[in-house]
Amino acid sequence: MTPEFVRIASVIEPSESQRALASDLARLCDGRASAGSQDRIAYARDLWPKATYWAGLGKVPRPPDAICWPRDEKQLANVVAFARARKIPLIPFGAGSGVCGGAIALTGGITVDLKRMDRLRSVDHASRLFTAQGGIIGENLERELAAHGLSLGHFPSSIYCSTLGGWLAARSAGQLSTKYGKIEDMCQSLTAVLGTGELVKVRARPSNGPDFTQLLIGSEGTLGFITEATMFAVPQPATRAYRAVRFRTLEAGAEAIRRILRDGLRPAVVRLYDPFDTVIAGKGKTKFAATDEHHRDGIQVIQERAPLAAKLAVRAALGKPAALNRLADLLRECLLILVFEGDADLCSAEDEQALILCRELGGVDLGAAPARHWMEQRYAVSYKQSKMFAAGAFADTMEVCATWDKVLPVYRAVRQAVSPLGFIMAHLSHAYVEGCSLYFTFSATAPSPEEVVERYDAVWREALGAAMAAGATVSHHHGVGFSKAGRLHEELGSPGVNLLRALKRTCDPDGILNPGKLGLGGEA
Repeated sequence: MTPEFVRIASVIEPSESQRALASDLARLCDGRASAGSQDRIAYARDLWPKATYWAGLGKVPRPPDAICWPRDEKQLANVVAFARARKIPLIPFGAGSGVCGGAIALTGGITVDLKRMDRLRSVDHASRLFTAQGGIIGENLERELAAHGLSLGHFPSSIYCSTLGGWLAARSAGQLSTKYGKIEDMCQSLTAVLGTGELVKVRARPSNGPDFTQLLIGSEGTLGFITEATMFAVPQPATRAYRAVRFRTLEAGAEAIRRILRDGLRPAVVRLYDPFDTVIAGKGKTKFAATDEHHRDGIQVIQERAPLAAKLAVRAALGKPAALNRLADLLRECLLILVFEGDADLCSAEDEQALILCRELGGVDLGAAPARHWMEQRYAVSYKQSKMFAAGAFADTMEVCATWDKVLPVYRAVRQAVSPLGFIMAHLSHAYVEGCSLYFTFSATAPSPEEVVERYDAVWREALGAAMAAGATVSHHHGVGFSKAGRLHEELGSPGVNLLRALKRTCDPDGILNPGKLGLGGEA
């Protein structure tokens, strides 16, 4: 299945059938439904960078025919029944921050926005559990929990524009996941409206037998709508210990992380930047005060001083990715950021022990300032992508996961595969005893918009192919959506795909839920 793009200017007044559809939905949702052109354009895409690039050219993927905003599970079940009777696709929508095209209405239909279901329903201090509706925005959830002295411990960079239900649907990971785990580790039980219209409340953990909570987590709206979840909370941290260490090579830094986790230390934040990403990470004024300008990347300096020249410089540099990557290969030093949080004495002890392990591998202590700076700026990078698009280039990220024996082979394989096509850098994060996530950032440009899109597809094809061939997973925490669906089937193999399809037929017998995502209901 290939997304169908339309000109934004052509999405004008709704057709009579779209008006009628919105009118029917309004009767089911307290009048909260729309087929207006602005709404359909706004809900035509999520933050998949390819769709963002198209939007800059005045195009969007095919918009939904209508959008509705149910207030509760009863209204949602009525919407599902309505759609089943008419075989109309339903596209679950949280806050639209996904980057894999998971919220695109590939074949039209109804986008169902769950943000009216945004209540923190209860907090149980004794068991340290809370129950919240799926449409609550992450930042709002954290603020409400903070009033109870609690936190979920889940801080994705999209926290201002993503929802609890979206996190669960895509198996999200927050920046503090090394201590608190991914979102699936934090979920005790959940409630969902399936494609049959049935309301299901899966059994709370711990329990015996199959864990249906984990079947629905990561299903990306293909099996049901996640409407409510009971989650494990943690206390607000009493203190934090910040540490930054410089290593002469990426290999030494990766080994330091492995030993830290193997020895039972649990930093909340672990981020090891490869040599060029170290330069980017060190561009802030507070991190390397003695040599600010030295650590600033040339593109950024040009952007700030001469915007027009910046566009030309970026295009020129990214138009010759192989040369730019060879230049980056001359860099060696890597920056490791560690943040411990919780009990003051425990933080201090873990910080001290981690530094000992790092020094044994040649690490040089840079103190607390770089890590503190990272914490202060940790969400900022997610909102800078538009500069690349404005310069006629694209930028995107790819996150995979591998066991320790494969982490560096995956890193090298992806760099080699992408280097002729685009500029690439990476960092290691979300560490476990057995491995970690590799987070690649790549960018490129081409002479024409059509060639930019071809280059984008080529970079992704080569990057993900090389990663999986070297032993990586298809994804770690961005989900699969539409863009990686075909690769998911490679990873699952025939038995896994058959199980997934059987589950789909049971939960969504009419195949109306989010068609084309996870490779279900259409060819990816």
